[in-house]
Amino acid sequence: MASSSGTSSASFLLQNSGSEEDLQQLMDQRKRKRMLSNRESARRSRMRKQKHLDDLMAQLAQLRKENNHIITSMNVTTQQYLNIESENSILRAQVAELSNRLQSLNEINSFLNASNGGLGTVTEATDG
Repeated sequence: MASSSGTSSASFLLQNSGSEEDLQQLMDQRKRKRMLSNRESARRSRMRKQKHLDDLMAQLAQLRKENNHIITSMNVTTQQYLNIESENSILRAQVAELSNRLQSLNEINSFLNASNGGLGTVTEATDG
């Protein structure tokens, strides 16, 4: 008969089965089932881990590709900047040179106007 003390199912089975051999077989079967379940769980865990690793490797490859693209774009932009900066320096030098020429011409013009003050313009002086 079953014990009313509420002991484990193993003791219940021992009392009802009448044989320790049956109990041992049941425990071995449960142990094998648990081992198989643990193996399957470990296999699934390894598969998840491998998939995660594969995903990370794919992400790494994508990020490296993007990084190379950004570096290339930066190099092109830097070269364009240097070219424009060089052109800008040339234009600044040309502006300075033209400003100097204009100032010189204005000085010459002022001098001619001052020296021809009583005689009229330069064209009038050559006509006479």
